[in-house]
Amino acid sequence: MEMIGMNIAKLMENPFATTIAIVAVSSIVMVVLLGKSFVNGGRNFSVSCQGPPVPKVPGLPLLGNLLQLKEKKPYKTFTKWSEDHGPVYSIQLGSSHLIVLSNSDVAKEAMVTRFSSISTRKLSNALKILTYDKCMVATSDYNEFHKTVKKYIISYLLGSNAQKRSRTIRETMLDNVVGFFNMHIKSHPLEAVNFRKIFESELFGLALKQALGRDVQSLFVEELGTTLTRNEIFHILVLDMMKGAIEVDWRDFFPYLKWVPNNTVEANIKKLDFRRLAVMKALIKEHKEQNEGKKDFNSYLDFLLSEANTLTETQLAMLLWEPIIESSDTTLISTEWALFELAKDPERQERLHQEIQTVCGSDKITEDHLSQLPYLSAIFHETLRKHSPVPIIPIRYVHEDTEIGGYHIPAGTEIIVNLYGCNRDKNQWENPDEWIPERFLDDKYDPHDLYKTMAFGAGKRICAGSLQAMLISCTSIGRLVQEFEWKLQPGQEEDIDTVGLTTHKLHPLHAIINQRP
Repeated sequence: MEMIGMNIAKLMENPFATTIAIVAVSSIVMVVLLGKSFVNGGRNFSVSCQGPPVPKVPGLPLLGNLLQLKEKKPYKTFTKWSEDHGPVYSIQLGSSHLIVLSNSDVAKEAMVTRFSSISTRKLSNALKILTYDKCMVATSDYNEFHKTVKKYIISYLLGSNAQKRSRTIRETMLDNVVGFFNMHIKSHPLEAVNFRKIFESELFGLALKQALGRDVQSLFVEELGTTLTRNEIFHILVLDMMKGAIEVDWRDFFPYLKWVPNNTVEANIKKLDFRRLAVMKALIKEHKEQNEGKKDFNSYLDFLLSEANTLTETQLAMLLWEPIIESSDTTLISTEWALFELAKDPERQERLHQEIQTVCGSDKITEDHLSQLPYLSAIFHETLRKHSPVPIIPIRYVHEDTEIGGYHIPAGTEIIVNLYGCNRDKNQWENPDEWIPERFLDDKYDPHDLYKTMAFGAGKRICAGSLQAMLISCTSIGRLVQEFEWKLQPGQEEDIDTVGLTTHKLHPLHAIINQRP
């Protein structure tokens, strides 16, 4: 999900290095664009068939509000606009109109109550290539394919029963992380540890074990003519894909000019896609050769090969790749930010440590303890609120007339749910820019509700991996605070910059850690 959210945000960041060329398009094309820019799907946005018209953010002809998105974090601009125009308003990006929702009530209405009218995805040109036009659970339209493949991933990989089966893998991962930190303290006691370097590598290993039944240290890829190291595999399957997903193609804003070539962007995306698919095919081939004749299911791939006999080779590769990239990224974001906040707040860190000591005593914290640790749960949810892994939910397309927040929304509209704005809504959250875990100890919040902040979405399209993310992140935060005291280096308290237009921490967390007695 983070990859998709990154793409949406990136597409809104100052995309007009080519503005002059676009404005120079013939007057006939411009007239068409001007006419189309105020009409979506043949319906005028200023005319309401049922409720009042959606408020508009004033913009320029042709470009609309694109040049007003000067902030490198567009979700922050959307949030500011909601203060002036309300929680439901429309913006114009090139020849596209979008409705922005920046309030939890209207967001839930769109994702739950009005789901039947707003269930399809709108993808950028880059994501159409990288997802094989929605050949993933997270990006597919809500249809029979989506229902079937989501059933696969929940049944064997992400559902509650599947999580019980894979618990040993998660415990081993965390033991490895703790072991690396202990080695660091012994060999470099005065140096800060790079949390991300260790945790990211172990998360990738966990993802591979779940998907393939084993970690992969090297792989010969025939189509690339080389043997790749584990780190090279990680770059091709995860890091390169994240970068490719936010590749800007200005034609996304002007679909009427899709005939204008943009070869550099397309060539780069296709190169990344070729390398990704080559690696996935090699992994599948090697798995089949090593497990020929075996009937036991040891991995998600075994399950797919047995149950999904109607899948094409590419569909199989994409469905296997999806949990690898998602397990390797989203959980990292929430865990790293939580430890950052705790490292700069020794009082709250000590409160968490005392809670763990009271519940666990001398035993290591495990997933069995989580239900007895309300403050740990509050820390997890407050981190999701302030540092949501996906600040903007992937664009949805309205395929039939509907209503949101009392406003008429015509078919053809595109909907953006600004989660960042929902979780910064001053009408719902007191001091929303501050990290205050105690707010989630209020009786109005169900301690077992994973969706207090909608960080995992809502309704029928709710994130299938929410349970696993909670289990890994909460247990990791708890265990690392139970065993180590975390301190930031001087001057790092304000190191809150994020990667590009995402909520991914720009600089890896470097902290001084000491073993607790």
